[in-house]
Amino acid sequence: MDADLFTDDAPARSRWHERLAAWHPQQWLGTLKLRLAAGVLVALLAGMAWSAWQMQRLAADELLAQAQAREQREAQRTAAVIGRRLAELQRTLALVAAQMPPALVADPARLEAFLVGQPVLLSAFHYVNVAGRDGRLLISVDDNGVSRPQVSIADRPHFRRALAERRAQVSDPLPGRVAGEPVVVFAQPLLADGEVHAVLLGVLRLASRDLLADLAEVRSDDDGTIVVITDDHGTILAHPQRAMVLRSLADEPRLASAYLQWEAEARPLQRDAGHWQQAGEVVAMGGEGVAGWHVWRAAPRAQQLAPLADAAATALRRSAGIAAALAALLVGFLAWQLRPLRQLERRAQRLLHADGHAGADDDWPVADGEIGRLARTLRHVWAERSQMEAFNTEVLAKLRSVMAAAPVGLCFTRHGRFELVSAQLCHLLGRSERDLVGQPTQLIFASNEDYLALGPQVAAAFARGEPYVGEWQMLRADGQVFWARLRGRPVDAADPGAGTIWSLNDISDQVQAREQLERAALHDALTGVANRKGFEAAMARVFAAPATQRPASVVMIDLDHFKPINDTAGHAAGDAMLVAVAQAIGGAVRTSDVVARLGGDEFAVLLPRCTQAQAVVVAEKVRKAIRDIALPWQGRTLGVGASLGVAELSDVHADPAQWLADADDACYVAKRSGRGAVRERSAALRLVHNEG
Repeated sequence: MDADLFTDDAPARSRWHERLAAWHPQQWLGTLKLRLAAGVLVALLAGMAWSAWQMQRLAADELLAQAQAREQREAQRTAAVIGRRLAELQRTLALVAAQMPPALVADPARLEAFLVGQPVLLSAFHYVNVAGRDGRLLISVDDNGVSRPQVSIADRPHFRRALAERRAQVSDPLPGRVAGEPVVVFAQPLLADGEVHAVLLGVLRLASRDLLADLAEVRSDDDGTIVVITDDHGTILAHPQRAMVLRSLADEPRLASAYLQWEAEARPLQRDAGHWQQAGEVVAMGGEGVAGWHVWRAAPRAQQLAPLADAAATALRRSAGIAAALAALLVGFLAWQLRPLRQLERRAQRLLHADGHAGADDDWPVADGEIGRLARTLRHVWAERSQMEAFNTEVLAKLRSVMAAAPVGLCFTRHGRFELVSAQLCHLLGRSERDLVGQPTQLIFASNEDYLALGPQVAAAFARGEPYVGEWQMLRADGQVFWARLRGRPVDAADPGAGTIWSLNDISDQVQAREQLERAALHDALTGVANRKGFEAAMARVFAAPATQRPASVVMIDLDHFKPINDTAGHAAGDAMLVAVAQAIGGAVRTSDVVARLGGDEFAVLLPRCTQAQAVVVAEKVRKAIRDIALPWQGRTLGVGASLGVAELSDVHADPAQWLADADDACYVAKRSGRGAVRERSAALRLVHNEG
């Protein structure tokens, strides 16, 4: 301890003035005293902070769970009300339809008088229409009176279904042809002797204050909750913003993510359809079973957690005050304990500024305990450092000579930076030695992800006592990317800080040739789609995936009337037709599906995440796409048909070959039943296959 610090003489006061003048807050903030104080403070508060965080997290989870349950109940309640109301509307139409014989419909005057005299029917719908079997509207009645618009609805799906199925239908949302605004139509067939002679239509407008707005309160609540009604395709029927009607739910930012999750789950429709996660929102949905409509509710997550956030802010302010007081006490205590360390710091600074070994025998503090051991350690480190620097200088000189004569790119790196580079490496990278030496090695990699992935691989190879060898994409100075083989070996396996020797050579031509060979092995040379080997590999991957990755289906395609093209127009025409068929199939399926030519005129499509019912729809699109091919050839137009078989992957399939065989059997049935058809695998079909 320096006794002069406690005297009252002038030199002591002068030293104090000098120290105060040289004091800077930045220096004090970086001291060991403050770091120790911060560490102790963190240790003291960590347990309390962890407990508070756990309690806050549990409270937040409970609040969100309650909010989700509340929103789910509200969505289910609203959906149930809408379902009952839709059922009432259908019953109203059915009761009126039972009173409308063909003679009444055929007489315009009687029909008008009859409809005008139905106040319950007219109050239930915005307007009521009657259409003949040909789809032409015979009459339209609304609040403004009676009209006879010259409009046909023969092409409307709900009208065609009502005729074909002879039962009530509810349309998808569509633009009305009478009022020209978004509507939903209830269609009730009028029957006589078991045959439909006309259709009674009740129409609800979606863009005005209507049934949905009255029942579902389709507007934002005071707490920011939004309620939206959609059909089973996600088309908006009711929304607080009328401009959103008939748009997709994916266009509503507060519900888009939940909607995509619902779509990924194959659009479940049930009374308690569930709730989904969406950033910043608590989302719930309920479904009704009459028309397949859905009620979506989104409540702001922050609104639900606001009380908890206020309580947490108050606790944080109080904790900050306690932490500040503890920090001040700790800093004072540690400053008093670590005064001897300042003397050692001054001795070490004189050593760092010494020239060569001049400072090695300077006056080091003589002390016991940790400070004495630290002083002896620093003195020993200084001596070893001097020896190591001399050795490194000699090694680097020899290494430069070797690198200059090497025909491949060589470099020496340490701590992630270039220290030595060869002329050949500079040539490969299009950079000068000045551009590389001292720069981070990340500079030459084509992507940061590649650079980060390299480190663990190199460490694993060195840990096994092996050199590292790998292929990576590198970046030249002009931005050009090329493939390089990278080989590295540590200078000293026991000392990672000793650096690494690397060699690098351009293998772009080799990589390109290898990729071309790999693609040729898995793709059909004529059509460019997968060949049998590539298709079987894709099926094997789907077959080996966990059951949660299912459903999956496969479609077998056998062309009809293809052989006459080869026989009459030649094999060149046949090849052109096969190319056209491959393009038609590719245009009818998703980009994630695998299209393959198995050989001759046989094709197949692998449909991941696709049920057999969905695959049948896709197969029908493929069949129509092939049927619509019109290939001009030497003054003729060539065309083909297709027979298709569909099979879904199930637990009865022992291997991919059996799965493909089921689809092939279904294709054979389609071929045998007259061609140009789609058949799906069934239990009866499998029985026939097994017995045959």
